[in-house]
Amino acid sequence: MVDVTLIGGGVAGLWLLNRLKQQGYSVVLCERGAIGAGQTGYSQGIIHGGVKYALNGIVNDASEAIAAMPQRWRQALDGQGEIDLSGVKLLAPQQLLWSSAAITSRLAGFFASQLMRSRMERLPQADYPAIFAHADFKGQLYRLHEPVLDTHSLLSELVKPYRTSIVTGAELQLQRSAHREGGWHCSHAQTQTQWSSRALVLTAGEGSGALLQQLQQRQPEMKLRPLQMVMVRGEALSPLYAHALGASAAPKLTLTTHYDSQGRTLWYLGGELSEQGVTRQSAAQLQVAKQQLSELMPWLEQRQLQWATLPINRAEGIHRDGSRPTEPFIACCDEERLMTAWPTKLAFAPLLAERVEGILQRWRLAPGCADNDAPIFDSKVDISPLPWQRESLWSNGNINIEGQ
Repeated sequence: MVDVTLIGGGVAGLWLLNRLKQQGYSVVLCERGAIGAGQTGYSQGIIHGGVKYALNGIVNDASEAIAAMPQRWRQALDGQGEIDLSGVKLLAPQQLLWSSAAITSRLAGFFASQLMRSRMERLPQADYPAIFAHADFKGQLYRLHEPVLDTHSLLSELVKPYRTSIVTGAELQLQRSAHREGGWHCSHAQTQTQWSSRALVLTAGEGSGALLQQLQQRQPEMKLRPLQMVMVRGEALSPLYAHALGASAAPKLTLTTHYDSQGRTLWYLGGELSEQGVTRQSAAQLQVAKQQLSELMPWLEQRQLQWATLPINRAEGIHRDGSRPTEPFIACCDEERLMTAWPTKLAFAPLLAERVEGILQRWRLAPGCADNDAPIFDSKVDISPLPWQRESLWSNGNINIEGQ
């Protein structure tokens, strides 16, 4: 028997595994595919601090909660937080916020700097990255204190301490347990392993919807929020991590830098581009992306750049009133000791784990199962490659190569 079984091997489930194990709980984490194959792997790796709220002038519990996340992650990255993430590859210690010469963008940039004074400052021109050190750049740059992480190394570090508590491959069969402690009976066919669990927590992202149906749970409801991201690679690109401001609350373009399977530099484009792009065909989305980059960086040579779209789904819970969550979403079925959780944002993983532990305490479910009673898994734990490192995604019909 174990105290808690987690289903879902993204950052949310793995952070929760680490936290609960540190608190003395006996825990098993199950993932039917490779670790990080879902929503986590498609993330830009940004530890958001609330730039969207700032641009809207919103100050509430949600804006304060996310504002605290970058510091919490930085402590972990320094090896001084609740989880030691000192081995994680840091892509950038901060991002840039950039406004164009347009009046609306200048106003948005100024407003954000006033509201977020403690977390950002205007960047001196001497510190401009090379790509902005161009006579045609007429905007302003701000340094935004939000780190960007390599999600593959983040997953690796979260797996490392408790690898033998993780099982991947094949779906887990679940049924209500007749054990006097209550909870769930779990069976993993691939490893021919069975165990009882005092509580069950679903952190499977989009997969939680099917699990809830399997368990005949009508609540919570889940909604998929599709995005159409854009990838572009080529020798003309240099490392950049930035939000480009427009007139709306969402950054017009959010740009992070990554590297493909051959080490070539690529930009991964999200923000308003990806949100509005779901209504467009792939070719149309690429044309919009090229046009936006041309307007924002008219000096950037786009010939010989290679482009591809990357459609993804972001899963999130829905409140009973139909509203979207702005913080970690956790729904409980107390009598069955079942939780379903979505972090809403990568940055919220620590807060989600803290709140799940609080619910276990409310259930009076203290650590009670000895680790030597828990199953031990010796099989290899595979971590999914990042999507832009899969060459097939650059040749799936979405590709568009200029100048050839």
